[in-house]
Amino acid sequence: MNVDLRIPMGMMFTLMGAVLGSFGLSTQNNSELYARCLGMNVNLWSGVVIFVFGLVLVTFGRRGQAKIEARKKKVKG
Repeated sequence: MNVDLRIPMGMMFTLMGAVLGSFGLSTQNNSELYARCLGMNVNLWSGVVIFVFGLVLVTFGRRGQAKIEARKKKVKG
């Protein structure tokens, strides 16, 4: 089973970033929640960073998977 590990890990990070970012968007107007963070919406920004990191992992994983598939075809044919 030749699967690039970055693909499922990237999908997990993308999903978690989307969940955290959507929580940050839904609680954007709650100033009590973000009082300890100097008023900065930490959930939204960390969700965005995790989401982008997941997309980068998926992108590089798909490129790596394509190279694995090309090597398989080269060996077989």
